[in-house]
Amino acid sequence: MDELLVEKRGAITLVTLNRPEAHNSITAAMAVGMAETIDAFTVDDSARVLVVTGAGDRAFCSGANLKDVDELLRHPHAHRAGPIGFARLDPGKPTIAAVNGYCFAGGMELACWCDFRIASANAEFGALNRRWGVPFIDGGTQRFPRIMGQGNALWMIETGVRIDAARAQGIGLVQEVVPEGAALDRALELADRIAGYPQASLRADRAATLATWGVSLDAGLALEAGLCRPTGSDPEMFEGLRNFVSGNRPEAPRPA
Repeated sequence: MDELLVEKRGAITLVTLNRPEAHNSITAAMAVGMAETIDAFTVDDSARVLVVTGAGDRAFCSGANLKDVDELLRHPHAHRAGPIGFARLDPGKPTIAAVNGYCFAGGMELACWCDFRIASANAEFGALNRRWGVPFIDGGTQRFPRIMGQGNALWMIETGVRIDAARAQGIGLVQEVVPEGAALDRALELADRIAGYPQASLRADRAATLATWGVSLDAGLALEAGLCRPTGSDPEMFEGLRNFVSGNRPEAPRPA
C-alpha cells in the first residue's frame, strides 16, 4: 500500500496521507514523498491548487511516526524541507487542508502550513506531543501564533489541550466547519473555484499577504506594490474584465 497518494484532478493536486491504521502519522518515506510532491507541484504550470487530506474518517494526521524519529531527522530533505517534509517549502500557489478527524502535533503543523483549513465536524486539534516532550520543529511555533494569535497558540502548545472543530473555528485555526465526511468535498469545491480565477494576481496577493509579518505598514505597502501592480497587465485579468462588462459575473462562493 502506498503511504502517500498523489492524484492530479485537472488543475488540482490531491495529496492523501494513507496510513489510516496509524492515524496517518508521517514516516520518513512519506516525508520524502511530501517534499518531492510539493517540489513537483511548484514547477508544474498546469497545477494551480494543492489539497492535503488524510485517508479514512478517523484522522487527518496525528503527526510524526514516533517510531521513526531518527530517520525523520536524517532523510534527504530534512534540512531543506523540515523533518516531516513541508515546513520550509512554499510552492507559491494556494494550498488547502481538508481535516477529517484527528489533527494533532505535526498534523496540526501540516494543516497550518496550508493557506487555510476546512474541517469536518468530527475534527479534533491538539498539541498532544506535549505529553511526550516532543517539540514542534515543522513550523508550529511560527505559524500557530500567526494564525490563531499568540495567546491561543501558547495555550495550546503549553497545555496540550484538545479542542473540537467548533472551538478551532472560534479561535481562527479553522475557516469552515462542514458535516462529518464532507471536508474533502468542500476543499475540492473551493480549490476548483480558486483554480478558475486568473492566477497572476491571486499568487501575487498571496505572496504579499504571507510576507506581511514583521514588516511595517509602509514597507508592506511597498512590497504589495512591487508584487501586485505588475499583474495589472495579466491577460487573464483583462479577460475577466471583459466578462464583467458583458454581464458574465459568476456568483462568489459562500462559506459553508
